[in-house]
Amino acid sequence: MIDATTFERHRRMLFGIAYRMLGSVADAEDMVQDTWLRSSQVTTPVDNPAGYLARTVTNLSLNRLTSAAATRERYVGPWLPEPLVTQPDAGEEVELAESVSLALLVVLETLSPLERAVFVLKEVFGFSFREIAGMLERGEASVRQVGHRARSHVQARRPRYDTPAEVRRRVTDEFLAACLGGDLNRMMELLAPDVTAWSDGGGKVKAALRPQQGAEKVARFLAAVLTQPMDDPRVHTVDVNGRPGLLLTVAGHPDTVACAEIEDGRITEIRIIRNPDKLRHVLPTGRPDARRPSDQS
Repeated sequence: MIDATTFERHRRMLFGIAYRMLGSVADAEDMVQDTWLRSSQVTTPVDNPAGYLARTVTNLSLNRLTSAAATRERYVGPWLPEPLVTQPDAGEEVELAESVSLALLVVLETLSPLERAVFVLKEVFGFSFREIAGMLERGEASVRQVGHRARSHVQARRPRYDTPAEVRRRVTDEFLAACLGGDLNRMMELLAPDVTAWSDGGGKVKAALRPQQGAEKVARFLAAVLTQPMDDPRVHTVDVNGRPGLLLTVAGHPDTVACAEIEDGRITEIRIIRNPDKLRHVLPTGRPDARRPSDQS
């Protein structure tokens, strides 16, 4: 059996597996809870609690992915993961988030469920192919082949440069200042010529139904968003999945979460989450950093 103390020791791992598999904070928390319900009912000794729990949460997540496939196909506009939003340098939460950028989650979304499971278990959590084969009840050679294929796929689509954290923060802060100041020229200077911006409204709030591409188009799109009529809009500096980002609150409630990928000192990708269902778990911060341009005196 697995007692509560043992389960809590592995909770972060379980959430990490489920979140990377599903791209949803709410669904990941559900998977962790279901894993506890199942593990607490086991009456025989468990020699390897970590392996048993990882197996359980992985298979539960695979089942959830199967049921979610039809919903994803009907999704309105670009689909983006639910963000993990923390205060900058928020200790353990940031430690969890550093290896799970939105860019990586979007790449994982292009894998098959089996490929995603093998990649997450092997590349992120360090389980061996033999252990994974046992978890998924498949042959080790087959799992090894799936793992190599998934790794190649991810490596081909991940950002080519690992920008230092201090550069990401500096460029993000400079771009935010340009946005809040309405400085369109400076915004365009900080954007890569081929920058792409995705916005996820899920068909429930206003968002672009197609990706915006090119520095000028993206800059003007963001400028237009920031000047829309809003009730007490506030912009907060936060970390989004371990990357510098921002949280826009309206009337004290989360409205928009955004973060960027940066290469060679310029922003190459921007992801904007506005679907209110994906922001339910986001807590407004206590003190805003600034107001948007139209509200500044």
